[in-house]
Amino acid sequence: MPTVTIRVIGSYLSPYVRKVLACLEIKGIAYEIDPIVPFFGNDEFARLSPLRRIPVLIDGGTALSDSTVICEYLNEKYPQISLLPESPEARSRARWFEEYADSRLGEVFVWHFFNQLVIKKFVWGAAPDHTVLEKAQREEIPQILDYLEGVLPEVGFLFASLSIADIALASFFRNAAFVRFEVDATRWPRTAGYVSRVLATDGFMRIRQYEELCIRTALPEHRSALLAAGAPIAGTTLGTDTPRPGFFTV
Repeated sequence: MPTVTIRVIGSYLSPYVRKVLACLEIKGIAYEIDPIVPFFGNDEFARLSPLRRIPVLIDGGTALSDSTVICEYLNEKYPQISLLPESPEARSRARWFEEYADSRLGEVFVWHFFNQLVIKKFVWGAAPDHTVLEKAQREEIPQILDYLEGVLPEVGFLFASLSIADIALASFFRNAAFVRFEVDATRWPRTAGYVSRVLATDGFMRIRQYEELCIRTALPEHRSALLAAGAPIAGTTLGTDTPRPGFFTV
């Protein structure tokens, strides 16, 4: 990879950060990462990300927040490998799937599921809301899978080649896997096969070891453990020792 010019701020465990990292890996763009959980961001982090959300991307004098904005920027500035289909019709469809992933899968897989089992416990020391968790498992996740089963391909990707739509959708299933959720391949075979194919692509596989290290390592030790494992860790951090609530602390 060429000389590092890009910094990503955000944890390897975030599906939104994963989406950006996968895009960078696929495009062959060198980067470094400040692997903070957003609740531990300092005042400078809050200035860069007013909603206190990750990822943030810094490219020279350009600082961006929101994973969709960042991925669009990367696709326009570094067009050597496009992550959007060619036709306007297909591009609009790809953007729809990205939005569906970020909004609906984010709401259910992150806030109603991963948040209940991981974030609440390890960031806030709180118990899960079992009503929210059970509704996600019983109603919301099956509804998502029923929809996807009707629109995902039996082979390959959503379009002719891997696109931002595939990257966005698969990123959330990775978080579900962290809490031992697997798509039932007998009920949703297309979805199960599709998720496996996308997560097996190079962009996801190159960051997989760092995700797995984070999920089994205590939060205060993430930075040092990742550095020891050879992750491209930034020399400075916007992280703090004490969490503070953000707009999406639920």
